[in-house]
Amino acid sequence: MVTIGKRNTLTVLHEASPGFYLDGDQLGEILLPGTFRTPDIVPERSVDVFVYLDSKDRLVATTETPHVQVGEFAFLRVVSVDQNLGAFLDWGLSKDLFLPRREWAGPLKVGDWVVVHAHMDDRSNRIVASARVNRFLDLTPADYADRQPVRLLIAGQSPLGYLAIIDHQHRGLLYADDVPATLAIGQSFDGWILRTRMDGKIDVTLNEAGFDRIGPIAQKIVLELARADGHLPYHDRSDPAEIRDMFGVSKKAFKQAIGKLYAERRIVIESDGIRLLAPPPRA
Repeated sequence: MVTIGKRNTLTVLHEASPGFYLDGDQLGEILLPGTFRTPDIVPERSVDVFVYLDSKDRLVATTETPHVQVGEFAFLRVVSVDQNLGAFLDWGLSKDLFLPRREWAGPLKVGDWVVVHAHMDDRSNRIVASARVNRFLDLTPADYADRQPVRLLIAGQSPLGYLAIIDHQHRGLLYADDVPATLAIGQSFDGWILRTRMDGKIDVTLNEAGFDRIGPIAQKIVLELARADGHLPYHDRSDPAEIRDMFGVSKKAFKQAIGKLYAERRIVIESDGIRLLAPPPRA
């Protein structure tokens, strides 16, 4: 079955002056314009194409890859605006993606960037965008495993950190003290599931699973302590920026590392910092 707004693998039926006609299954023949001609596109061979409606609302195929497909979220640039009708977004194809005025989440002007969801509009049967992304997130309980790798799109901020869209489906929370630097809306990263909480909310991390890196951080702290004659003016109440400048890690990771060292009786935590304990004498 061929899906509009998605990449499909279709068979070339025959060639004509406009280009190549592909087997669109239930949609009939679909034109791949001759501008996309390559030596390997010949009748009876398969070709990977994106299927959409052109500027005249005709069903066509392209070998180009858009920045977003139907059912996905993306960060796109506004290229033109009609305050009554809506905005048009650059999504990597010759025909811009329409963002109807009713689907704006706030004022827009040419040159702005906006997080949107692409979907088929029930009214026009066209591919359109919406900046009201919360309506398109999956609110059913997620079935992620801890440490599962995922793709994250930063979609907003909260008092605790950043809101991220997980694999084009769910909302996740990325804690501010778990990132090495300030993030920007629209940035996309490989990340990991940290945990799914009892209330169904999902915590994510950008650290390599945020799990196995504490040992190396602890060793770096010990090394810096040794270089500083056994004492450093950093502790769990230090400013996150100072910790990041000194150790290159978030405050959360630093606290986990000194907690590990304290439990191993390698340091003591004092009011003015941390102190390296001398190793016990050998027997």
